[in-house]
Amino acid sequence: MHKIPVTVVTGFLGAGKTTVLRHLLQNNQGRRIAVLVNEFGEIGIDGDLLRSCQICDDEDDLNSDLTSNIIELTNGCLCCTVQEEFLPTMQELLKRRDQLDCIVIETSGLALPKPLVQAFRWPEIRNAATVDGVVTVVDGEALAAGQVVGNLEALEAQRQADDSLEHETPIEELFEDQLACADLVLLTKTDRLDLAEQAKVQSWLQQQIPSGVKVLACNQGVINPEVLLGFNAAVEDNLEHRPSHHDSEAEHDHDDDINAVQIVTTEAFEPERLIALLKTLVQQQEIYRIKGFVAVPGKAMRLVLQGVGQRFDSFYDRPWQAAEPRQTQLVIIGHQLDQAAIETEILAAAAGAAAAR
Repeated sequence: MHKIPVTVVTGFLGAGKTTVLRHLLQNNQGRRIAVLVNEFGEIGIDGDLLRSCQICDDEDDLNSDLTSNIIELTNGCLCCTVQEEFLPTMQELLKRRDQLDCIVIETSGLALPKPLVQAFRWPEIRNAATVDGVVTVVDGEALAAGQVVGNLEALEAQRQADDSLEHETPIEELFEDQLACADLVLLTKTDRLDLAEQAKVQSWLQQQIPSGVKVLACNQGVINPEVLLGFNAAVEDNLEHRPSHHDSEAEHDHDDDINAVQIVTTEAFEPERLIALLKTLVQQQEIYRIKGFVAVPGKAMRLVLQGVGQRFDSFYDRPWQAAEPRQTQLVIIGHQLDQAAIETEILAAAAGAAAAR
């Protein structure tokens, strides 16, 4: 059988990788696409956001890890858990390659693309799959502000919370590795830049990447699949031309004080009040990232909520399904967070709002 093409999508936390993949699945042009998501936390927010596209999966398959076309790998940085998690999952997925046209891997914000690509040289994978291309997603707004990531504290928290992580190096070097391995660079959030800022960022990026690699502006994840897929690069065969700072890394200790608080409740929330409460919690505690789904009173649609620092974004992604519980699910990532205290405060606010209604 033919080798199935695999596209690796890398980039820092908050750059917009999941948004790009949602658009790809919703505009797949008839392609049968499987997606592997390197998720953080037990509640699979990113995976469920992709499933909600309702393109790849049959309804009965949504809860079956290896029969679904959206598969979440939750045991840490993907480049550091290749043997333990990625390899067996990939082997199972490749048994279905006659039912798929391509595979897309969304790495975590800290994963290095090169160790993952090297896994495609292994005999268990080599004859069945090839890395078609590596796409690096870059936050244009952050670069215009002189940073490589929108929220450095959130990224550091993700790094420290991952016990499996075997590389702990400067963020700038991680960024350079992601660019050095790219076949295409997607520059997101350019709608927040004026033309001069966008031109300056694109010019700077073009100087940082290998000759021939293009930088493409991408707003709200909108990118033609013909551009995103089909590089035919066989990346695993020419890794020597993609240098890395991290070809050899020693293990490091990690901070166990970074944790994820998970809230699941049948309470409904007014978005404005909930966001105001969460902003207050961010000021009071060392919270780095908030993401989740919200049940809103009187609304048939599910609200997607994402927050980094004091900046929160929300949108309604789809109607609540008849067979699913209408729940609010939040994942709050931070330093030494108290699950009980945060849950009590959020639920108390919900109860107060319900009483006022």
